[in-house]
Amino acid sequence: MTACPLGQAGQCYCAKQVNSFATAGPSQKTAVLLLAHGSPENPSQVPEFLSYVTVGRPLPPTVVEEVRHRYSLIGFSPLPCWTLLQADQLAQSSQMPVFVGMRNWKPFIAGAVKAIASNRYERVIAICLAPQNSRTSVGLYRSAVVGDGNLPFKMDFVEEWHDQPLLAKAFAEKLRSGWEKACAESGAKLPVIFTAHSVPERTITEGDPYERQAKETAQLVAKEAGLGGDDWTFAFQSQGMSGGVWIGPTVEDTIRNLKAKGHRGVFLDPIGFLCDHVEVLYDIDIAFKQFAEKEGIRLWRAESLNGSKLLTEAVTEVVRNRK
Repeated sequence: MTACPLGQAGQCYCAKQVNSFATAGPSQKTAVLLLAHGSPENPSQVPEFLSYVTVGRPLPPTVVEEVRHRYSLIGFSPLPCWTLLQADQLAQSSQMPVFVGMRNWKPFIAGAVKAIASNRYERVIAICLAPQNSRTSVGLYRSAVVGDGNLPFKMDFVEEWHDQPLLAKAFAEKLRSGWEKACAESGAKLPVIFTAHSVPERTITEGDPYERQAKETAQLVAKEAGLGGDDWTFAFQSQGMSGGVWIGPTVEDTIRNLKAKGHRGVFLDPIGFLCDHVEVLYDIDIAFKQFAEKEGIRLWRAESLNGSKLLTEAVTEVVRNRK
């Protein structure tokens, strides 16, 4: 079972601490708003959580049950905990008040906007903890902040920061450490598969920059880590279960292709995610690992950024460039 990094498994006490670190002096006129996806605190909350994800659109019962099953296997998603820790670190690093809002679970974005307004901040720098811009993530976060359009403050919304140099350095730090150990353990140079969450294909064909930006992040991380062009490839993970065509290649097809080339191990680096949550703890650590084992392949992954100091420095630089 996955434990909350700041408290007990199954009870995210740190969620009660939201915005407790947003206590800069009254002379402060600008605040930072970190935006994230959100995650239920236990499997029983999955149906309600999914209703926020789909904006009330009903999902087939089989899909709801499958998502609930995945959460039950990891026990607890630490996404809110890591997000609040990242916000706390950013507040200390930037010396600015930092608020947290999540689109699909507590603490909700609407609550964060209300807290900012009650503290009478005049300007807000809004940053999504999804560096690559897509209307399916960043676009929805922005809409949730804007609401009916009557914001009581001026908003400076960061559309993307996928190419932030310190972000690439943060990912590369985790990659080098884990990859070198895995290669030593396997006795061979392992191919690296960079991954990011898939999106519906129609999103990309209609002009969304997400696919390009995800691959740009991978290229920057590979360069920072000293990987050659033949050392890595890219795949999209966590394709949706609700129908339609989602972009690929999938991780499963990529593993099969690498196996066909003679590899007996792979190393995954999910550069589309900034912390541990169900797409890492279940999709990679359970589902992809089981798939690889059935294919006769061993699978390792890079440690998530979570409380990385370099990640904090990267977000701090994004803030400073907007001040």
